[in-house]
Amino acid sequence: MGVFSRQKFFQELAHGCLLPTAQQGLEQVWQLLVICLLCRLLWMLGLPSFVKHLGTVAGGFYTLYLFFELHMIWVVLLSLLCYLFLFLCRHSTIRGTFLSITVLIYLLLGEMHMMDTTNWHKMRGSQMVVAMKAISLAFDLDRGVVTSVPSPIEFMGYIYFVGTVIFGPWISFNSYKEALEGRKLSFSWLLKVSVSWVKSQVCLVISNCVAPYLFPYFIPVFGDKLLRSKKRRKIRGTTAKWLLAYENTMSFHFSNYFVGYLSETTTTLAGAGFTEEKDNLKWDMTVSKPLNIEFPRSMVEVVTSWNQPMSSFLHTYVFKSALRFGTFSAIMVTYTASALLHGLSFHLGAVLISLGFITYIEHVLRKRLAAIFNACVLSKKCQPNCTHKNKKKLWVYMINIAFSALAILHLTYLGSVFNSSVDYMEEDEDDITHHTIQKWSELSWTSHWVTFGCWILYRLIL
Repeated sequence: MGVFSRQKFFQELAHGCLLPTAQQGLEQVWQLLVICLLCRLLWMLGLPSFVKHLGTVAGGFYTLYLFFELHMIWVVLLSLLCYLFLFLCRHSTIRGTFLSITVLIYLLLGEMHMMDTTNWHKMRGSQMVVAMKAISLAFDLDRGVVTSVPSPIEFMGYIYFVGTVIFGPWISFNSYKEALEGRKLSFSWLLKVSVSWVKSQVCLVISNCVAPYLFPYFIPVFGDKLLRSKKRRKIRGTTAKWLLAYENTMSFHFSNYFVGYLSETTTTLAGAGFTEEKDNLKWDMTVSKPLNIEFPRSMVEVVTSWNQPMSSFLHTYVFKSALRFGTFSAIMVTYTASALLHGLSFHLGAVLISLGFITYIEHVLRKRLAAIFNACVLSKKCQPNCTHKNKKKLWVYMINIAFSALAILHLTYLGSVFNSSVDYMEEDEDDITHHTIQKWSELSWTSHWVTFGCWILYRLIL
């Protein structure tokens, strides 16, 4: 959309951005939604399990072809490699570690040598979901959670489950087997699908049509002129840069929420994403918690709320496995693993590694402050029955608010590197590296300096 007066902008907004965005979103995924529904109906039929697996594989293959065409062969090769490894090492007790290394080598080689970066990055989400499913299955086999190596058709049904193969999220093998039993259609299932779909479209619209124009039009800090105006930038340089960074961050956040809610929609529509206690069935899959991210208590809360299934995967299969080397080492191994799963992208790696240091230092500092003041100022909200004496005093609220404000600053700073221009740099990693360093330099490396200051404070009061 061009540069308009505020009145003209709101007149053009509906047919210039809102409607085209919603229409394009539906056009891109309607076939996926139909296939998910067909999978759900197939599972409700009293068919042998191998027929259900075959139907799931067929749906997954067709969906992969819709989105990636013949490039889907690289996803298929990864799944075949994983099953071959599991079968050949079926008597081993350290399959999880070795398969993790094998998968990461495949992903790194694929990005560097097998095909062009642009097409590889388009499949990155599906590659990551396949990798996480295979790795989690290997660790579950090592730990006895899954008793034996699944048959090829079971494994492929799990890997290519149509509800998760494109947008995720990660689900465990046992969750897939439970879903395969086919629960009855219900109003709560339909409500969950509908609400998640509406939320996904709202987030898509906000990401494309609201966040990029947040301060020029919706919150007119500088009147009717865009912040990107060179004249305005010279007049109000530092403030403008931080507001621009917040716009980029907000747009990036809501694009993530869009994918999260869309993955809730597809997974639930296909028949997974529920919990069951006795006879009580709840369709309660949650991928992202936007309120915990936009109004965070801490950065620890942000990273666990960003993508809950992936956070659960990393905590269960990476963090716990690395905990023997110490908490700090386990945290850094976890964020490094996340960075490698996301691919060889400098800005993603830089953000994730920075998050590792930020969350660790915040955690130990607030833990120390909680011990000194005997107050509920931990990174995670205390339980009602905690032993802290100071819970609801004004100064306790002020400390927590200060850390919340600090988390928003970190999010704005880290998110400033994600904007539409990065999408056009994917083939040139040097451009991405320069872009990341430039963005953080414009913000004076504030977040890194603040994190260093927090570490100094922690060491002083230790």
